[in-house]
Amino acid sequence: MTRGTDLGDSIDLADTSASRNRGLLKHTGLEPGHGLWIVPCEGVHTFFMKFPLDLVYIDRARRVKKVVRAVPPWRMSLCLTAHSVIELPVGVIDQTGTAKGDQLETVKLG
Repeated sequence: MTRGTDLGDSIDLADTSASRNRGLLKHTGLEPGHGLWIVPCEGVHTFFMKFPLDLVYIDRARRVKKVVRAVPPWRMSLCLTAHSVIELPVGVIDQTGTAKGDQLETVKLG
């Protein structure tokens, strides 16, 4: 909302224990516009992942608390002040200019 850009148009919600644990582990990549919003979540790992991710941590009010670019497989990332995290294809943060303090808005399409 802050920058008038879209992080994605097909971002799945992982809001159950099973869906949070599964995450993107079975994926071989993320198509442009796709992603995963993990709720609640203060940190992620990319153990066993096959591709890097951009991460956008947000609070309950959907304000960006932290962005992390191109997290490669076999890493961990935390933001203890976040309520959730959006996992995105590498490059989305730079393409959209998303930064700490930005306000996000969710819109259901279709």
